[in-house]
Amino acid sequence: MKSFVLCYITDRYQLKSVTLTEVIRETLRAGVDMVQIREKDLTSRELIRVVEEAVSTASEIASGLAAPPSFPPHLPGGHSSSAVATNGGPTDQGSPLQAHPYVLVNDRLDVALATGAAGVHLGSHSMPVAVVRQSAPHPLVVGASSHSLDEALAAESGGADYLVLGPIFETPSKLAYGPPLGLEKLRDVTSRVRIPVLALGGITLERVRPCLEAGAAGIAGIRIFQDCLSVQERLRELRAQVR
Repeated sequence: MKSFVLCYITDRYQLKSVTLTEVIRETLRAGVDMVQIREKDLTSRELIRVVEEAVSTASEIASGLAAPPSFPPHLPGGHSSSAVATNGGPTDQGSPLQAHPYVLVNDRLDVALATGAAGVHLGSHSMPVAVVRQSAPHPLVVGASSHSLDEALAAESGGADYLVLGPIFETPSKLAYGPPLGLEKLRDVTSRVRIPVLALGGITLERVRPCLEAGAAGIAGIRIFQDCLSVQERLRELRAQVR
């Protein structure tokens, strides 16, 4: 089975009968590789509480690991960073990657540092990657969102460890970014940057393989992880797309 990364991006407003903390915990334990906590309107105190719970769960998963891994531990097509995650750990035995879950905080470098999260993820309107990279102590992971080749190249040049590129397909949550980029643009970006690229936007089970064939190191999303009866079963379905 080909290795690829699954990144869950949180959105508590799309949750129904469960809490954000419960979903993060379940998703980490099911074997997701990365959780990007993207809750921009939480107060600092509330956000810290959510991130601390997530880091605690990731640390529990990591309890059997002899030494923390380098990031990214298994991303195909990219170069490995020298960063070492503090909350890495092996996934459950059902994961084909024996990957390590990483908890990242959207925008808030201060919260990531205060909680011991693995890193910070920067959006288009966040501080420039280069500024964060210069001020963020290693082993903090720095990821970045991009919507074009120029943005992707700039993020890589600034020192990003990985990119999230989107929207690849049409999706309601990304209408503000214009028409979808499509697989050819994904292929263009992945062929031009050395760091791993995760495909975002309108990702379904059937679209996983085409994204990987276009050079993506994995996929990122919200609904694909939240809109399901069982996260564990959803992860099995996603991994099965490339058997």
